[in-house]
Amino acid sequence: MKKTSLYNKHLELGAKIIPFSGFLMPVQYEGVNAEHLHVRKSVGLFDVSHMGEFFLKGDKATDLLKLICTNDISKIDNEKAQYSCLTDENGGIIDDLIIYKFNAKEFMLVVNAGNIEKDWNWIKMHNKNFGNILENRSENMSLLALQGPGSYKLLQKLVEFDVRSLKNYSFLETDLYKFKNVIISTTGYTGSGGFEIYCENKDVIGIWEILFEFGKEFNLKPIGLAARDTLRLEMGYCLYGNDINDQTSPLEAGLGWITKLSTNFINSQNSAN
Repeated sequence: MKKTSLYNKHLELGAKIIPFSGFLMPVQYEGVNAEHLHVRKSVGLFDVSHMGEFFLKGDKATDLLKLICTNDISKIDNEKAQYSCLTDENGGIIDDLIIYKFNAKEFMLVVNAGNIEKDWNWIKMHNKNFGNILENRSENMSLLALQGPGSYKLLQKLVEFDVRSLKNYSFLETDLYKFKNVIISTTGYTGSGGFEIYCENKDVIGIWEILFEFGKEFNLKPIGLAARDTLRLEMGYCLYGNDINDQTSPLEAGLGWITKLSTNFINSQNSAN
C-alpha cells in the first residue's frame, strides 16, 4: 500500500486509516456526521493526494482532448477547469476527470486514484497520433482540499490575490505563504465551496501546517474520506466504481451536460445511447 506525504500527520491526529485505491488513507477523525456538518457550516481540510495528475503539452493537445473526452475543452478560457469523461470503444466511461486549461497547448488532467495506470495507458496510446508531450506527475504531487464557507477567509490570510475574484472552476498558479508554484483552484467534491491546492510533495507538510496555524481562528479541522463521500452524495456527484463505470454511458449516468457529441469523441454515438 502507498502512503501520502501526510500519512504520519494523520496518525498524529488520531485518524482511522483504511486501504483506499491502493493507498492508506484517513477515513475519519472524530466521526463522519460531525465532520460532514463541520464542512457544511465551517471549514475542513482533506488530504486527497492519492489522486492522479497528468500534464499534457503540445500543438495538438486540444485535438487529443476532443477525441478522448466527452466535453469540449476548446469552449472554455485559459485558467479555467472543466469536468469531463473518458469513454472507451463501447461508449462506456473509463473515468471521470477534471481538466485544467493553462492555454490551448497546456493542460493538467486530474484522474481518480484507482484509475491512474488505466487512464495513463489509454491517453498515451491515443496520443501516438498527435505527438504531444505527456508527463505523469502523480507520484510527485500532493493535493489538499480546503472546503467549506470558512475557507475563503482562511485562504485570504495566505495569498496576495483576492480569493473571491477566483470564480467557480477557475484556477491560477501562485504563491501560498512562502511556498512557490502552487496551483489553487475553485474546484472540490463537497458542494460547500472552497479550494483545491496542488503542490509538490516536498511542500505539502509545510502547507498543511501553515493552514492549521492560520486556521485556528476559523476552527479548521481535518476531514476524512468518509465525510467526503457523504458530502458528494448529498450533492449528487458521481463516484467512479460506484455510480459510474465502463458499463455506463455518460447519458445513462446523467452526464449529458458534459457530453458534447459535436467533438466526435471516441465512440460518441454509443456513449449517447
